[in-house]
Amino acid sequence: MTKIEIALAGNPNSGKTSTFNSLTGSNQFVGNWPGVTVERKSGFLKKNKNVELHDLPGIYSMSPYTPEEIVARDYLLVQRPNVILDVVDATNLERNLYLTTQLMETGIPVVIALNMIDILEKQKRTLNIEKLSYGLGIPVIATSALKGRGLNQAVTKAIKVAQDYESEPQYPTYDNRLEAALAEMLDVLGSTVPTRQARWFAIKLFERDEQVLQTLDLSSLQKKEIEEIIKITEKVFNDDAESIVVNQRYEFITQLVALCSSEKQEIRFTISDKIDRIVTNRFLALPIFALVMWLVYYVSIQTVGTMGTDWVNDELFGSLIPDTVSHWLEVWQVAPWMQSLILDGIIAGCGAVLGFLPQIAVLFLCLGILEDCGYMSRVAFVMDRLFRKFGLSGKSFIPMLIATGCGVPGVMASRTIENEKDRKITIMVTTFMPCSAKLPIIALIAGAFFPHSSWVAPSAYLVGISAIILSGIALKKTKLFAGDTSPFIMELPSYHMPGWKNVFRYSFERSKSFAKKAGTIIFVMNIVIWFLSSYSFTLQAVETNDSILAHLGRAVAPIFAPLGWGNWQGTVATITGLVAKETVVGTFGVLFKGLDEVSENGSEVWGSLQATFTAVSAYSFLVFNLLCAPCFAAIGAIHREMNDIKWTVMAISYQCGLAYLVSFVIYQFGSVLVEGRHLNIGTGLAAFVVLFILYAIFKKPVKKEKEVLSLATFEKA
Repeated sequence: MTKIEIALAGNPNSGKTSTFNSLTGSNQFVGNWPGVTVERKSGFLKKNKNVELHDLPGIYSMSPYTPEEIVARDYLLVQRPNVILDVVDATNLERNLYLTTQLMETGIPVVIALNMIDILEKQKRTLNIEKLSYGLGIPVIATSALKGRGLNQAVTKAIKVAQDYESEPQYPTYDNRLEAALAEMLDVLGSTVPTRQARWFAIKLFERDEQVLQTLDLSSLQKKEIEEIIKITEKVFNDDAESIVVNQRYEFITQLVALCSSEKQEIRFTISDKIDRIVTNRFLALPIFALVMWLVYYVSIQTVGTMGTDWVNDELFGSLIPDTVSHWLEVWQVAPWMQSLILDGIIAGCGAVLGFLPQIAVLFLCLGILEDCGYMSRVAFVMDRLFRKFGLSGKSFIPMLIATGCGVPGVMASRTIENEKDRKITIMVTTFMPCSAKLPIIALIAGAFFPHSSWVAPSAYLVGISAIILSGIALKKTKLFAGDTSPFIMELPSYHMPGWKNVFRYSFERSKSFAKKAGTIIFVMNIVIWFLSSYSFTLQAVETNDSILAHLGRAVAPIFAPLGWGNWQGTVATITGLVAKETVVGTFGVLFKGLDEVSENGSEVWGSLQATFTAVSAYSFLVFNLLCAPCFAAIGAIHREMNDIKWTVMAISYQCGLAYLVSFVIYQFGSVLVEGRHLNIGTGLAAFVVLFILYAIFKKPVKKEKEVLSLATFEKA
């Protein structure tokens, strides 16, 4: 049997991913589509490695307005799979069939998996599947991805259809006047386009799709004749070309649904409708969402997940592994420097990262349940109205909320955002939220310099939220992230019990990705940090004060002088904070007092800090560490989600740059207003920075450039 490629297509929330998971099981692999960070899932059919399935991004149409639509259209028209398995939500038939008509027009054989048939039956609604298949001219198989019903029959039919590829392709038939125009356009195109794709090209040219026109080598005479055909048809219909096609598709679908539906269907509110009256209520939606996410946070970060994390940190990597490894290293008489590298560098460093693993696993388990039961779609719907005002998706709120516990799962949660530009902005700004690892820094500065002020901790969160909102506004107005503000369109799937197999697989895959990708980066970086803090330039083992890291801190310290803390201790603490933000307090303990351990708020070093920093420079130090590049674990997660070293560097540079500018403004103005320093050139530069930030926020947005779809090569039929 020759290899068969099946493209799995469908609307978002149609059950496509559940179908893919059920058909492939563990024989799947995840990557990214070339050139974009849209997730690419591929896998082999269970017990048949000759059949490969490609899970295309969920889309509503083949018009290339989003990265997901570009990916799907580019793959179908250039890569040309053997057959398309179109997953259609039976409870939202008219909306889903609009994409079906466009898939059929590609000339690739299509088989429909009519999903959620069990929910349709619960709603006491019926569809005549034979009539639906007859009206479309393609096979239709009733399925339930959640219960595994009909999936084997659907994929078996898809394989059979793929093997009969030479059969004549089936297309939707529209009004005779439009069909006549398309026939004339096909005559004009001739052999310019592949035979099986000719109708698709004719329709796109009729719609005046400039991107498609640029991919074809048409003569001026052909272009002129095509334009004349379009103008004549527009006069006949008394409508513009694109509207003609849209209306004809919906008329075809309306007639088709009427053909296959029962003559008398009672309009009734389903259980999902009744729940949505409360969950998406204008006044109750946000409080309910806050309660749900608090429960998720409480379970994953504070209770169940924390119990696992505490055990991993305190028992597994705190005593069990280090004690066992230390014993055997002594038995084997390993050199002291190697023991230090293994115990203090590799095990301690990687243990600090893998300690997050239980929290991440529980977190994604909770998110998987909410996603699979249909609630997360409602969350995006509720939050989108607010977040669109400053250039982010409604789904951006979830990663930011999660980031208050830990930036790593916060960044990883951005995977739920389909739009590539919104996802990248979210990744860049999510770690501005103060995570639990930054709380010791807040406690240190508040205790040492503002013991009687209750505003320091809340101000840290205010700074983080403000940085997120203002960054969203400013970044959305740049060329890289510019885009039209489009209405939020989403089919809200019916509520249902989650498929536990899919939920556990979702949690496992995300947890494995964290351990594999972020862990490898931490492994290398901890070895570097250990070496720099343990040895001098002559490669002699020394105390931290005389180490390479200390000397580098003294060399770099002048950079932070305009921020008010141009001392090497603050610089080294900031650098070591890249490993884990909690280490900032511990670093001060070693540098000032030579302490191996300090309390969480670092009270032992308050006196030394007060002698080294002023109140304003200390607050500047706090803000910089809140906004600058996160820990290496979060940087690893950013790199994993960006899937591009240039974008990763850009994100880290933006975070550090913004942190520097904000801290600079705080110190320069604060030293004048609070400490009574005279105005100087630094104050003038700070004023210029404020004006620059205001300009970035209030300037007119850059107009979006249309993305050109690359269809350079087609397989000739």
